[in-house]
Amino acid sequence: MSELPPDPARLRVILAHLDKQLADHETIGTYLRLQHAAVQAALDQAEQPPPRRRSARPVKGGRSLPALAQARPETGYIVQQRRTARGPEPAVIHVDDCTMIEGAPHPITPHDARAALTDPNVTGCDFCRPDTELGIDVAG
Repeated sequence: MSELPPDPARLRVILAHLDKQLADHETIGTYLRLQHAAVQAALDQAEQPPPRRRSARPVKGGRSLPALAQARPETGYIVQQRRTARGPEPAVIHVDDCTMIEGAPHPITPHDARAALTDPNVTGCDFCRPDTELGIDVAG
């Protein structure tokens, strides 16, 4: 380092300048650490597999969908058959993660769901709209 001036006034100015430089570089260091953390978090997020479509919302009857998923293979669609005192009602087709499924779910393939939705004794769920997801129009 070069020789410092002997008078206190100039030493104070130099000291103030050095303090400002340290503070400025500390701010830059803090900013760079925050940017580094944000990029690392984005990289971690990008490297994770995409989230599953199935949610953990409870289904009527107290079961949760992940428990149902373990009990049956994932097919994409569910047929719900309702029986009443007056006899069976039309079956209802659901997307497999619909929260409106009642009773015992019966998994079906997308092909079977399309075929079932053309049957007048079968309806699509108004909540999850499997007909829309399958790309068919049953409102005819």
